[in-house]
Amino acid sequence: MQLVRGLHNLRPQDRGCVATIGNFDGVHRGHQAILARLRERALELDLPSCVVIFEPQPREYFAPQTAPARLARLRDKLRLLAAEGVDRVLCLAFNQRLSKLSASEFVDTILVDGLGIKHLEVGDDFHFGCDRVGDFAFLQQAGKTRGFTVEAAQTVELQGVRVSSTQVRKALAAADFNLAEGLLGRPFRIVGRVLHGQKLARQLGWPTANVQLKRRRVPLTGVYLVSVPIDGVQWPGVANIGVRPTVAGDGKAHLEVHLLDFAGDLYGRRLTVAFHQKLRDEQRFASLEALKSAIDADVAAARAHWHGQPLN
Repeated sequence: MQLVRGLHNLRPQDRGCVATIGNFDGVHRGHQAILARLRERALELDLPSCVVIFEPQPREYFAPQTAPARLARLRDKLRLLAAEGVDRVLCLAFNQRLSKLSASEFVDTILVDGLGIKHLEVGDDFHFGCDRVGDFAFLQQAGKTRGFTVEAAQTVELQGVRVSSTQVRKALAAADFNLAEGLLGRPFRIVGRVLHGQKLARQLGWPTANVQLKRRRVPLTGVYLVSVPIDGVQWPGVANIGVRPTVAGDGKAHLEVHLLDFAGDLYGRRLTVAFHQKLRDEQRFASLEALKSAIDADVAAARAHWHGQPLN
């Protein structure tokens, strides 16, 4: 899959494609349906498929403190899009200049002059342009005068609920991992590199992998049953994700994973942590001894669970 960062990096040979536009956070089953239709149109027209995304996402630009937690970082989003058979991703920097483009300027500058699109596939609730005045009807009319067709992707529902990134976040907040997996089409996972940390958990008898989050907010907080594939083997474990209130820290969210009976050096490796069940909320304990007792209980609960439901 080709990644193009910014319109200025588009080459003349990149013009001519079928495209879709959006955040594609999590690349859930609703997104997957749009991408499947995009592939079909690309084959019919013998053109490459292109997904236009924004970095940061618009809500993160306009209201960074209240923007929803990301389901996937950019790196992971690109990997998921590639797995869906996307030929090209155009990643646009969402900044003041882009935010001020009118709907008509957006169509002309990005879709027509930049990409030379022949067909556009969008969600039925898609809005764009300054003040979000552009919508599906606007695109249909623009397509008639500028030489491209537009199709609205059909809504995907699960158990009567419209599949969306918002619904995935709600499922995660409710610790309903079965619903989250149904909405995503896969278990919810966080991917990150293992970094050196305070090594406090090791001193308490339970060494953990400190997995880099690299995000302002995370959609989970608490203690969870997790699994991590390492060299072809699925390792069961328990993980804490949160700000570690018992220990004076930096106030940022951290993901710490203890893999049951694993012995090995994970520093520098990129781990994929799948979440399966919530054990408890993150708590502030009166002492390190109380924290150790809680971790002991968490590990015991994880052992009991994974003994009854082995991964391998």
